[in-house]
Amino acid sequence: MTQPTPDIFQAIGDPSRRQILQLLSQDTLTINALAAHFEMSRPAVSKHIKILHSTGFIVIEDKGRERYCTLHRDGFQALQQWISFFDVFWQHRLKKLENLLDNTGHKSKGH
Repeated sequence: MTQPTPDIFQAIGDPSRRQILQLLSQDTLTINALAAHFEMSRPAVSKHIKILHSTGFIVIEDKGRERYCTLHRDGFQALQQWISFFDVFWQHRLKKLENLLDNTGHKSKGH
């Protein structure tokens, strides 16, 4: 039985995974190099990397015996799309409020 793919918020919800993303924002790193930054087993780090890979935040490339991790745009694009939806929502709501306040102000000045 396969496990369901975690969503992007589950992927970034863990502090260790956020730290992995921060580390990869500076350079492409091997799994062993990433594991050296954590006080957890390499298999535990590999599990975090697998989640970030499955949600599109990183890509893994095999070069010889090493597996290199690099940031990937897909996970970040999905996250940005979700956030952008609410940016538009709030901009629309604030514009409606601004129009309401403008109209109310004009009415009260007229009386």
